[in-house]
Amino acid sequence: MPQKVYTELEIDRIIEMAWEDRTTFDAIFLQFGLKEQEVIDLMRSEMKLSSFKMWRERVQGRKTKHEKLRDFREGRFKCSMQRQINNNKISKR
Repeated sequence: MPQKVYTELEIDRIIEMAWEDRTTFDAIFLQFGLKEQEVIDLMRSEMKLSSFKMWRERVQGRKTKHEKLRDFREGRFKCSMQRQINNNKISKR
């Protein structure tokens, strides 16, 4: 199956979501169809080596990045700029 080509805006959003502590890899998969390893590969190719290493050290083993390892199920963070969320996509600004 051919890999989807993402726009620059989509790549920026994937990177932003990957850096967010409370955004899980599952949420990235739901919105963009990228599995955890594909997110790691994208981060490696799009970031400077030092930034990638810092990100990997930050997220490796972090419970909040994995839905099944979280201690909480509800009370997800919602940015004040988000009025309505539809499948983790911002529908209005």
